[in-house]
Amino acid sequence: MNASNDLPSRLLAQLIPWRNAATWRIAFSGGLDSTVLLHLLATLSQHHALPALSAIHVHHGLQAVADAWPEHCRSVCAALGVPLDVVNVHVRPGASVERAAREARYAAFVAAIGSHEVLLTAQHRDDQAETLLFRLLRGAGVRGLAAMPRQRPLGLGHLLRPLLDVSRLELEAYAAQQGLSWIDDPSNDDHRYARNYLRQRVFPMLAEHWPQASSTLARGAAHMGEAQGLLDDLARIDLAQAATPCAFDWLGLQSLALAPLRALSPARQRNALSHWLAPLTLLPDSDHWASWDSLRDAADDARPVWRLAGGELHRAGGRVWWLSDHWLSSPPGAVDWADPAVALRLPGNGQLVLNGKPPAGPLSVRYRQGGEVMVLPGRGHRDLKRLLNEKGVPAFVRDRLPLLYQGEQLLAVANLAGLDAQADGSWQLIWTPGNQDLGLS
Repeated sequence: MNASNDLPSRLLAQLIPWRNAATWRIAFSGGLDSTVLLHLLATLSQHHALPALSAIHVHHGLQAVADAWPEHCRSVCAALGVPLDVVNVHVRPGASVERAAREARYAAFVAAIGSHEVLLTAQHRDDQAETLLFRLLRGAGVRGLAAMPRQRPLGLGHLLRPLLDVSRLELEAYAAQQGLSWIDDPSNDDHRYARNYLRQRVFPMLAEHWPQASSTLARGAAHMGEAQGLLDDLARIDLAQAATPCAFDWLGLQSLALAPLRALSPARQRNALSHWLAPLTLLPDSDHWASWDSLRDAADDARPVWRLAGGELHRAGGRVWWLSDHWLSSPPGAVDWADPAVALRLPGNGQLVLNGKPPAGPLSVRYRQGGEVMVLPGRGHRDLKRLLNEKGVPAFVRDRLPLLYQGEQLLAVANLAGLDAQADGSWQLIWTPGNQDLGLS
């Protein structure tokens, strides 16, 4: 049987686990690969009970010629009876246009995909081989050399690449057989882009000597994916030892106990931390892991910080903490609390509730400036800094802790037992810190 004639049944077999999805959305650039995928799915839907189909075209606005592509995509989708959304995105200027365009494109996909929906993209076996070689030349580790996964979470739904076992030649044969028309992106001929150079200059030479180069490299990527799966299993085992509860879990921050990590070999430390950080930030390259060594080995009284693309890793109280979003900035100044019977929203710092009968007089919420003194029953005047030391409050929390004042008298420190309530139990100060952004997940 001709391989292109077999494509519909092979595709349908790949999609069996996803037949109960709410919607199948096709990432439709208008090029050969996505045109074939769209045509295959539209044809299959005429003979099989499939989820509702729709397509999404992302217009990057990088080339004048691309302004005509949305209309071509509308025409193709209309002929196939598939609804189409066209999304215009802004591509950030920078050194890598390819990377910036990809980030903008996937941000649009994340925004478009709803719960239990699947986004289908048309990357194929040759794309997989090119990705492996591209990342190998950049010095990627096992995670990078696993290349493109067949499926992964995407926003509220999932991304699926059902053509990774199909070659470019098979797609071209199907398109010719069906008389399909598609867009030829002129930028694909620009050898300044690394992937284009690999596709048009390197791979033809490889194929002359190794005709099965693409399938062999794609198989290598699959082996790397399996190896990465084993490393992920090991990371989960190691992280289970470090993900212990602590007295400050109420902060809502992700943290790990440092001692179990220190007990691991350096390679297992990097593996565990990579697994933990992957949903939160772009991972550092091998040259920047020395910053982890510095954070891990700093003196006990130090306040080391490892700055990463999506946030910062801090060390405090025998733990490492992930901070991002508003946790990286200082909260605004004092806030008057006119009605303590109502929860007080703190700009950039969550909200505050006073449970019980509020103290009399004008109340305000302030943040530590240094030199604060608190009067405690049976202990007299106590320096706030010393009290925070006694409680083991992490350094990065101290300047965010809401302090309740009555006039110029410090009455309470939110959430710290013995400091957060009136001695007679008539009221208690409860702070709910604002949630930080969960990064890339």
